[in-house]
Amino acid sequence: MYWPDQGAITRIAPTRIMTENYKELDTKTELLPPEETRDLISLRKCVLAVTEGPAAKIRFELGKKKIIRIGKKNNNDIVINDKTVSRNHVEIETTSDSFLLRDLNSTNGTLINDTRVKEAFLSPGDVISIGNTKIVYQAFDEKVQMEPSKNTFFGELVGKGKKMRQIFGVLERISPTLATVIIEGETGTGKELVARAIHANSLRKEKPFVVFDCSAIAPNLIESELFGHVKGSFTGAVKDRRGAFEEANTGTIFLDEIGELTLDLQPKLLRALEQREIKRVGSTQAVQLDVRVICATNRNLKKEVEAGRFREDLYYRLSVVKIQLPGLKERLEDIPLIVEKILANARFNKKPDGTFFVTRVEDDALKILSRYQWPGNVRELNNVLERAISFAENGVLSGQNMQFVFSEAHHDDEQTVKTEVDTSLPFKEAKQKVVESFEKDYLADLLQRNNNNVSRAAREAKIDRKHLRNLLIKYEIIEGSLEDEEEDVIS
Repeated sequence: MYWPDQGAITRIAPTRIMTENYKELDTKTELLPPEETRDLISLRKCVLAVTEGPAAKIRFELGKKKIIRIGKKNNNDIVINDKTVSRNHVEIETTSDSFLLRDLNSTNGTLINDTRVKEAFLSPGDVISIGNTKIVYQAFDEKVQMEPSKNTFFGELVGKGKKMRQIFGVLERISPTLATVIIEGETGTGKELVARAIHANSLRKEKPFVVFDCSAIAPNLIESELFGHVKGSFTGAVKDRRGAFEEANTGTIFLDEIGELTLDLQPKLLRALEQREIKRVGSTQAVQLDVRVICATNRNLKKEVEAGRFREDLYYRLSVVKIQLPGLKERLEDIPLIVEKILANARFNKKPDGTFFVTRVEDDALKILSRYQWPGNVRELNNVLERAISFAENGVLSGQNMQFVFSEAHHDDEQTVKTEVDTSLPFKEAKQKVVESFEKDYLADLLQRNNNNVSRAAREAKIDRKHLRNLLIKYEIIEGSLEDEEEDVIS
């Protein structure tokens, strides 16, 4: 097997990958060329490496057993031939998304990074010292390619190409487990659909599914929104309130745009995941949690870690399974199936009597759709189809209709006033300023058009009402405490 520092990508052979409730994922063995690595699934691999001391230099993969024991006695999982190590020195328990070390009342004790511990969660790079032996805990992403599913759908997701069926294959296997999942992909690729499909196919499907958008909450409110608060903990907190984690208890929480979470809040999220408990803002009382966590981001979190913008220990806590969703331009063969799915389910294609405006899409229309590069991915395709509905004749969407829609859209783009860009700023900051300017102007106009009725504005914009309200507060378009969100009209 090749390790990541050798630059190779491997599939494990003919061993099996263990998910968090110890179900096995079958994989095939094959060394993959670099050009194939984009459509792989990443699974977190964790090992213990004995690096110093009288014991043999060994590597031991974690996660295959619920509990592994280390000591001098021969019946331990890792036998350390070191006179200063106890017969049964330490054990490591596999939890839902990490590893918990416990000292077993050893004679000389256990140290992590030179600090004596009785019990502690491991973080990548930790050095465990027992007697004269040092063991390093290493965690990294190992990319594996799953056998494609025979199905062309999973939940609301559809696709007949190899890339999507590989993703369906891993989703079918991990959904019934407790594995924490990170979904990466461009905006509009369907990350929330993946999260909902995982929940719907899990043992928690009858329990709550809570969406929390980390990019939609004002920074001063995000901790309260995540963990809740008690009455009087800050100005505007007029009563106790549960946060998103408590709302999701026994079910699943979907943390959308996790890459936007600020560095000062990341350790609080990490602590909540480690301890399986949270404390409301202003409270000293811990609330126990039983929550499965699924995250999504349009960023490359590994690169965010390398840049110092995302904590490495939190990244490895979350990325038990990492799925990279391909852009629509990478799976153009799926467009006919996606179009069929959208038109069969979209409200904009249904008449008041329940029949459809469009019942057939001609081949020449599908060819036009398949030649476009779709920078906005499936979301853009959905918008194009909604626009095209009004041009269809006798329930048929033709190539001529589609050409007209695209030419009209191109004309609209040419008429759009170019947004002023401050090129003196770094790319990320300049982009953020443009996005914030657009969002603020759009939302202010949206609310005004709907006479300050938040519910009506949310329906028009096709976004969640709570999400819209948080954005309005973030951009100071409206004021109000967290407690008045039931008010429909903002005065």
